[in-house]
Amino acid sequence: MSDQSFGPLARGKALAPFHLALTLGVLSLGLGSFSVPAMAQTVEDQASPVPILDELTVTTTGFGTPRATHTGNISKITGGETDFIDPVQPAEALNRLPGVGIQQGSGAEHLTAIRSPVLTGGAGAGSFLYLEDGVPMRAAGFANVNALMEAMDEVSGGIEVVRGPGGARYGSNAEHGLINFLSRPPSPEGDAELSFSYGSYDRYRTTGTASRTLSGPNNTSHGFRGSFSILDDGGFRASSGLEQQKGRFRYDFDAPDTRIEATLTAVNTNQETAGYVNGLDAYKDPALYKTNPDPDAYRDAWAVRGAVRIERDLSDDLMLVLTPYARSNEMNFLMHFLPGTPVEENGHWSGGLLSSLVTRLDGGHSIIFGFDTEYTDGWLTEVQSSPTTGTPPNELPQGVHYDYDVKALVLAPYIHSEWQLAPKTIFTAGVRFEYTRYDYTNNAPNGISGRFQRIPSRVDEFGDVTPKLGFLHEFDETLTGYVNIARGARAPQTTDLYRLQRQQVPGEAKSETLDSIEVGARGRWQGIAYETNLFYMKKENYYFRDANGFNVSDGKTNHAGIEVELAAPLPMGFDIAASGTYARHTYAFDNVTTATETIRDGDDVDTAPRTLANVRLGYTLPDGRARAELEWVHVGSYWMDAANTVKYDGHDIFNLRADYELTGNLALFGKLTNIFDTRYADRADVGFPGPRYFPGEDRGLYMGATLRF
Repeated sequence: MSDQSFGPLARGKALAPFHLALTLGVLSLGLGSFSVPAMAQTVEDQASPVPILDELTVTTTGFGTPRATHTGNISKITGGETDFIDPVQPAEALNRLPGVGIQQGSGAEHLTAIRSPVLTGGAGAGSFLYLEDGVPMRAAGFANVNALMEAMDEVSGGIEVVRGPGGARYGSNAEHGLINFLSRPPSPEGDAELSFSYGSYDRYRTTGTASRTLSGPNNTSHGFRGSFSILDDGGFRASSGLEQQKGRFRYDFDAPDTRIEATLTAVNTNQETAGYVNGLDAYKDPALYKTNPDPDAYRDAWAVRGAVRIERDLSDDLMLVLTPYARSNEMNFLMHFLPGTPVEENGHWSGGLLSSLVTRLDGGHSIIFGFDTEYTDGWLTEVQSSPTTGTPPNELPQGVHYDYDVKALVLAPYIHSEWQLAPKTIFTAGVRFEYTRYDYTNNAPNGISGRFQRIPSRVDEFGDVTPKLGFLHEFDETLTGYVNIARGARAPQTTDLYRLQRQQVPGEAKSETLDSIEVGARGRWQGIAYETNLFYMKKENYYFRDANGFNVSDGKTNHAGIEVELAAPLPMGFDIAASGTYARHTYAFDNVTTATETIRDGDDVDTAPRTLANVRLGYTLPDGRARAELEWVHVGSYWMDAANTVKYDGHDIFNLRADYELTGNLALFGKLTNIFDTRYADRADVGFPGPRYFPGEDRGLYMGATLRF
């Protein structure tokens, strides 16, 4: 590692070019190693709607499983689809799925909702699990509310999303849902491509990937892929530039009884952050929406992670799977959303082992016995360099607010089983026990300083049990139904436990639990591939910050809704794909504060639109060389505060995308976003001192080209 930074945006510790030269060298090797074949895929292959039941998914069991036989919901964006979408940030692709509503902030910042309101703070960081090839991208208890900034979706093998509890194979953070980013495997024939794009707001990006596969003795093979992405974004608003560099190397080994998949990924982010614009409907004001009230705000972060998945066949019906992994990351940012604008620095390194024994029994049954373990060493400081203005100085004093270290240990045995009760009926059952131990050391003086409470060093332990039951039955070729009952749980984030305020009691934060039931159906009807489900979830020990700025540790919420996903061909080369969600997320308790905000049982949780929809009308030329797609993005109205007194009206945005294969080795692509130049807010809430917004971008035009070798 190095303190070398990238470009004029870098301020704090940043990753040196994480050996981008190495990745570029791998790419150059690939470019020089291949003759010039025709394109591996047509535009139609990459982007047209995929028949839902034919997809293979890997997230639930770790192995290729047809979506048709998946007990519970799962959605997938293929690698070809992400190429066609060409998302600037992952939210642009993920929001095409039902039940997903990610609000983009400034640059790479965002807040996530998956079968939930848009959650913030520790809840926003800890309620969702982000994976790369099945391995968590961050340690449990040290999650990042902006975790998608550490994903590499630009060169992708696909993205899989499970809404609701993640099942027995996944522990803390797989509560409201999980997102699994799949790396692109090496191609058996070898491939290489290089893409360039440029557009509005001085936004340009270069991506590249190359792979090669070599045959070895005794029916073995060695596959290599190097990939990189470089983004330089001038920013839609004042002083809001973003620079990101990402790289990944993947190695695959295949032998008759052994398979190995190794990945090394590095991500660096340097951004100038634009803060909220303040005032009712300020996002519509021509004099305000492009301004930046916090021109000094920034965020610098880097992350490096590596994993090796080893599959070994012990016999025809028994397989051992071991996945050792390691990761390290640091972040440094100005907390522009707080009075006094302190600077937070945090980081952790961690390592662990995912292990499982997979046995297949007569009759189509299978059992996975697993044991996961992880050790983490993390730290956090929050320091305010100047006095606070606009609020009593003794509330937010100058100097050190927090300075602590946390060492964490997680041990988690589990069992996941699938039973073929009848030729067309599957029963799944699993349970996971997760033990979490935090060893906290306070490096600042104990006691209360203003509203901040620094507690003495201590040890906290948590034990959580998360069972899951599911039934799936194929009624006929057009209809498969399922019922899924599960519990999700997460130990408190370390910030929930040790970043306390003066009115809190140390140790009062408990493990959050979420009980879920869903009933769903998938199949084909009249040429339409569909999946739909009804869900109800109940959450306890919800930990959040109220309008008075203090944390609530015993909140309760209810969540119920319906989700639909469908795709169908239309005449004359057209096709349509859509997703839609209607859901209510409500408080299930009362909370009366000394501020103006009062939470009442039955009120909507703030920032929880009841309706979300995404509809894409596509057209592909008969020869498959060109495709265009018109997209409608709908976000319904929602309350901006927990008292349900201020509302955002929602918005409807339209985007146009197109790809054209000019020759066998050259493709052109482009997109026009926000076609009608609608004024909207990516995020709207009520903070200090009132309504505030992250304005959405104006109309934007982007063009690019891809070279394939």
